[in-house]
Amino acid sequence: MARPEVNRFGEMEVFVRVVELGGFSQAARAAHLTPSAVSKLIARLESRLGARLLNRSTRQLKLTAEGCVFYERATRLLADLEDAERTAGLGEQAVGRVRVNTSASYFNHILAPVLPEFLARHAGVTVDFMQTDTVVDLVTDRTDVAIRAGPLKSSSLLARKLGQTPLMIVAAPSYLERYGEPRAIEDLEAHNRLGFGYTRSVEGWLLHDGVKTVNIPVTGRVQVSDGEGMRHLCLAGVGIARLAAFTVRKDIAAGRLVALLDHLDPGQEEEFHAVYIGQGGPVPSRVRALLDFLAERARVN
Repeated sequence: MARPEVNRFGEMEVFVRVVELGGFSQAARAAHLTPSAVSKLIARLESRLGARLLNRSTRQLKLTAEGCVFYERATRLLADLEDAERTAGLGEQAVGRVRVNTSASYFNHILAPVLPEFLARHAGVTVDFMQTDTVVDLVTDRTDVAIRAGPLKSSSLLARKLGQTPLMIVAAPSYLERYGEPRAIEDLEAHNRLGFGYTRSVEGWLLHDGVKTVNIPVTGRVQVSDGEGMRHLCLAGVGIARLAAFTVRKDIAAGRLVALLDHLDPGQEEEFHAVYIGQGGPVPSRVRALLDFLAERARVN
């Protein structure tokens, strides 16, 4: 008897729906199948691959390590297939939706001003933006591109560098009128140093005392989860902050903020990258169009 032909893309699509919708019943409704048919399909897939992809319980499904790898590759293959079908009659024209994770600072100061140009160039592309300073998992969050600040950790992700920016210590004139201006490292002990409420690649402020670089801990009364929120607190006179230069240059020029302790600056700069999943095949044209645009028109300095 001839072996029945396997619809591998069909299996991948159902598997991805099970993972993203959180269960067999939900995936069955989305795929117009019965829950038992979905369960059997996943069992056949696991049997063919020789690996368990999902750990099942009465309350939830959880990906195994093998399942995580298969899910990542399956989502990229399905995206490539969708992209190929959409562009078959359109040449290299970019079409489809791109999900982007970025900080509010990068979005407000760099990306938003040039976004109309991107949308005019690529009328077939729709962009969804999620704003957070914390690092997200591109696979779990179904994110195509993430804008990340700081040094890149070793991973399977690919990256396009978007430049680098100095870090500046700043405060509002109203704050300085109340508490005075710090002129030396030891003066900072008397000031409210605003900090971030999440782990960063370098904790504290690096300053050069004339002999060596020292790390000043951030021990202020307020912590915040994103750079743009910290900028607004600084503008309101809540405390002193250390922020990316591209976010505060206009405020300094307008007199809304004052740059502090420039003579102690060790020259530290923060790199920015656009990271994306690109292993195992070509990058979809919709994603490639955005990456090219970011490298051309949305660089930091």
